[in-house]
Amino acid sequence: MKVVYFTHSLASCWNHGNAHFLRGVLRDLIRRGHEVGVFEPADAWSLQNLLADHGQAGLAAYRHAYPELSSTPFEAEFALERALDGADLVIVHEWNDPALVARIGRARAAGARFTLLFHDTHHRAVSEPDAIRAFDLSGYDGVLAFGETLAEVYRRWGWEARVFVWHEAADVALFHPPAEEGARDGLVWIGNWGDGERTAELEQFLMAPARAAGQPLTIYGVRYTDEAKAMLGRYGVDYRGWLPNARAPEVFARHLATVHVPRRFYVEVLPGIPTIRVFEALACGIPLVSAPWQDSENLFRPGEDFLFARDGQEMERHLRAIAHDPDLRASLVRSGLETIRARHTCAHRVDELLAVVGELSPRKALETV
Repeated sequence: MKVVYFTHSLASCWNHGNAHFLRGVLRDLIRRGHEVGVFEPADAWSLQNLLADHGQAGLAAYRHAYPELSSTPFEAEFALERALDGADLVIVHEWNDPALVARIGRARAAGARFTLLFHDTHHRAVSEPDAIRAFDLSGYDGVLAFGETLAEVYRRWGWEARVFVWHEAADVALFHPPAEEGARDGLVWIGNWGDGERTAELEQFLMAPARAAGQPLTIYGVRYTDEAKAMLGRYGVDYRGWLPNARAPEVFARHLATVHVPRRFYVEVLPGIPTIRVFEALACGIPLVSAPWQDSENLFRPGEDFLFARDGQEMERHLRAIAHDPDLRASLVRSGLETIRARHTCAHRVDELLAVVGELSPRKALETV
């Protein structure tokens, strides 16, 4: 099967979490013998920011970890027909230009034989619904939504049985425990500051509890404003800036624990959708403590795979317990790895994707009768 994916960026993970998941899924498709083609806009803001901050050296970790992957940059007007030629499956990520989304849909509606899916991995369907409703998806066969609550939004918009839940997952070829355990110390948080939608939560569930528990805290990420950096300074945080996602496993391997602080939209409006960092951290065998969110789809076993903290005080207690109880750490690592390996690898998601294509293919055949 020939798979074509239109992404915002495969090469850059600068403030672009979908690249993490996409790399793992594409690698697994290639491993199974499928042909893969990836297209990304030449002026992708993620890549432009990465290059502005780090130059070509910023791409080294990705290229080293994923030598089998590559992507083709394109301008606004390009030979779309050539990109789609011979495709059996085409997936278009929601962070693409509406004009491109519409062009691909028109190609499918005009009789192209590929299965065409729209892939939504963001909260804009609820935070900026007009931006998503502006996409012309009339030519698409289905929607891949990265959580049940997001899928329900598309059902209300008329997609009904043509929307499929497709959670993110860990690329366990890269995200796994270290081959040999070394010294571990303190806490690490890998995440971007964003637009202030979790500033209070980061202080309440990360910085304040870490300091109260006497645990040194290291933070990696981008888009930290001067005000944000001042807050990190007040709490004695060691801020390291951007981290290539391909290097996250080695960073996790140096620390005792990590923390999950979901963005407000995924707590209040789109519950049940964890960040991909949860999957990746558990796959790396690092104990995790999470701020509140509702695991409405039973993806994990809270209390076994990771610990939930209902408030800052409980977060502090959990962090102290993890620091001083090696048996607790071992239990969390063991359970977390078990759940990831059983249910949440990129190979599992490829199985699900192929099942979606198989389900839609008979419908496509009927359309041509």
